Amino acid sequence: MNPTSFTLSRRRTLQTIACGFGHLAFSGLVANRAMATSALDGPVPSHFVPKAKRVIFLFMAGGPSQVDTFDHKPRLFSDHDKSFYFDDARSVAKTGKGRELKVMQPHWDFHQHGESGAWISDLLPHLQQHADDLCFIKSMQTEGVAHGPATLFLHTGATQFVRPSVGSWISYGLGSENDNLPGFVTIQPAPTNGGPRNYGAAFLPARYQGTPVYHNGGKLEFSNLESRRDPGQQRRQLDLLQRLNEQQRLPYAAESELDAMVRSYEMGWNMQSHAPAALGPDHETEATKQLYGIGESETDAFGRQCLMARQLAESGTRFIQVCYGDNSNNPAWDQHSNMPRHEVHAGRTDKPVAGLLTDLKQRGLLEDTLVWWGGEFGRTPYAENNGTGRDHNPGGFSVWLAGGGVKPGISYGATDDFGHHAIENPVHMHDLHATILHLLGINHEHLTFRHDGRDFRLTDVHGHVVRDIIA
Repeated sequence: MNPTSFTLSRRRTLQTIACGFGHLAFSGLVANRAMATSALDGPVPSHFVPKAKRVIFLFMAGGPSQVDTFDHKPRLFSDHDKSFYFDDARSVAKTGKGRELKVMQPHWDFHQHGESGAWISDLLPHLQQHADDLCFIKSMQTEGVAHGPATLFLHTGATQFVRPSVGSWISYGLGSENDNLPGFVTIQPAPTNGGPRNYGAAFLPARYQGTPVYHNGGKLEFSNLESRRDPGQQRRQLDLLQRLNEQQRLPYAAESELDAMVRSYEMGWNMQSHAPAALGPDHETEATKQLYGIGESETDAFGRQCLMARQLAESGTRFIQVCYGDNSNNPAWDQHSNMPRHEVHAGRTDKPVAGLLTDLKQRGLLEDTLVWWGGEFGRTPYAENNGTGRDHNPGGFSVWLAGGGVKPGISYGATDDFGHHAIENPVHMHDLHATILHLLGINHEHLTFRHDGRDFRLTDVHGHVVRDIIA
């Protein structure tokens, strides 16, 4: 034996010691993993012609109040401060019955806007200008009364079990249009209410998990992507490391964790080389920065997030999640005792969101980019404990979509006279997930992954495409 060619690796040890039984056991583990990752381990052709190529999800954490934003209910004004019996979700969960609570009118007036005559409250003056671009779903329903379960359900279709996030499913099904950027990016994700599970891949191959980008001192910074070493030397070091990884990977091609690590090194190099030149406000005109409110104290932070979302969409990222939070102990829109604080959050997000829609439209991107705005649930039409805030409401709330093949300037579904329960064309969160996949050209019943002996999908065994909102 040539001593210079001998390498005592862990695998070689397992292969040679004790008649190779250790190696057999290890191979069995790898074989099991191979069965779990063989079905659709990579981008698949669309099931039908897509209307959208990508999604930008504007996640409003905490649950914006539908009756203070888009779901105009005159009865809340006429019956303000009157007590009625409501099937209060928390009370029903605790005692099995509802209770009498006082109706609370919105703190902002509603007016109709655009040719569609959409009702939008004065809380969102910039978004009012886009009334004819928006497709409102006013009959949303979801699972979970608390933030944690409802946020997980919004992102993964499950309240408790570890399941892949919607962005991971989309990245898994379609891949990225750009080898230099991830297929799924989440901007400023919160560490609570699910944390990394909200952008995790769970049992999907690890490379389909979301890539998080965070704030640095209140601003999104990209300088940390730039190399401080000689690019040629760094490339040679990376190539050597990748060759060593490849030697370890070859005997066990299904070892997805190592595959993901190898890809992450290469993706890190690609992002370091290309992202600084493509992302960030320094590459934009002053007019574009003003459109997003960049440079203004109130809107600068979220404006940078929305601008980055447009840049990623333009560069080929499939699913971009833009998370809004106010760095407090509670999710941003969670006003249990102080509804006027909705004005703070609207002030920070309204102009950047409207700017994003304008920018996408001007660049011809809105046509094949689906923009999705919404929270994990809505809020009650009555005052929580007869106070000054609203409680969580999973039974009837609003989201809106724009671009990407949905009908503009329409409202679909309706809640009751108080805006409490969805009573007309209810849309469950599973239905919304199914519809988003459909717009991307994916049949939600066919995008599956075999794990632990069964085929899983984002919508589990539920979900119907809401065809009436599709253009």
